[in-house]
Amino acid sequence: MTQSALALLGQQKVLNSLRTLGLALAILLIAAIVQSQRSAFLSPENMLTLVRSMVALGMVAFAQMLVILLGEIDLSVGAVYGLAGTVTATLWLGGGSLPFTTSLLVALAAGLGVALLTGLLNGFLTVRAGLPSFITTLGMLNVADGLSLLISNATTFTPAYNDPLPPEWELSFFHGLGGALMAYNIPVETLWLVGAFILFWILRHRTVFGFRLMAMGGNAEAARVARLPLKKYKYVVFILSALMAGLAGILDFSYVGSVGPTQSSSLSFQVIAAVVIGGASLNGGRGTILGTLLGVILLALLNNGLALLGVSSFVQLLFIGLVTIGAVWLDLVSQKLIRSAGQRSVRSGAGASA
Repeated sequence: MTQSALALLGQQKVLNSLRTLGLALAILLIAAIVQSQRSAFLSPENMLTLVRSMVALGMVAFAQMLVILLGEIDLSVGAVYGLAGTVTATLWLGGGSLPFTTSLLVALAAGLGVALLTGLLNGFLTVRAGLPSFITTLGMLNVADGLSLLISNATTFTPAYNDPLPPEWELSFFHGLGGALMAYNIPVETLWLVGAFILFWILRHRTVFGFRLMAMGGNAEAARVARLPLKKYKYVVFILSALMAGLAGILDFSYVGSVGPTQSSSLSFQVIAAVVIGGASLNGGRGTILGTLLGVILLALLNNGLALLGVSSFVQLLFIGLVTIGAVWLDLVSQKLIRSAGQRSVRSGAGASA
């Protein structure tokens, strides 16, 4: 690697570190402002609510970051989140358009299986059919939403009040997946978020897989010349994204105690917003799991804090939209700075050689 390339890499790392630090400071500043206005913000009850609200968003965002790292995007995650929960509920409890029911374990496997199939189709249409992932996953979003409505007959399912009631052990097992409480009333769902963070951090930052994702996302043409398995990796990230969305949907079903086909409307946007706010580039080649987690925390904090301050949900959407636009703008500015620094390094290197 040349001296100019090393200098460019160092400058990019510095900018990324500064952005992560700025995001952490923004989180602390917002928390301080909300606490100064509402003393209940730092209460144990509200902190538990805040952490619980990050579970599904964080689990899906970690996988979405890998998709974006490769220069693609998955808009279908919100619909897959809802579809997996709906399939599980319909097969387990009945009452939808399916003419049969199954045991809980089979229903759970079917919910995750539908999510896996959706990811596989997203990968196939993007890799083999050559469709842009934006179009592929946008279409799949509508397909998954339509299936949820069709399978469930637009019904809301509540296991504890179902007729007939499922076996007691199934109710207990399902509740234990995401709805059980640990010490200090911390939901067991939190452990799933921690586990997902550790898994994806290792996958992104400590494996050849993560290094290759970054390399292929940064320069797809160079990846083809180097014979890196770009197509296979696209399949993998789309499947991971759909599986995490399906798992998050089932866990939220367990925690909330009911599921309906229309509960996932805004998740796709919030997931992408969290990843972008966390420092990932929509052009691919840049993104971290820690940055994504900070993006998730910031979004959850904005939603929670604005609600405590009595701000309407419409204004909350406005704030989140503005923050997302600001994050994309910051990404463009930082990329221009990196390119300018690289050009200066190349010119200075050429001058020194002459």
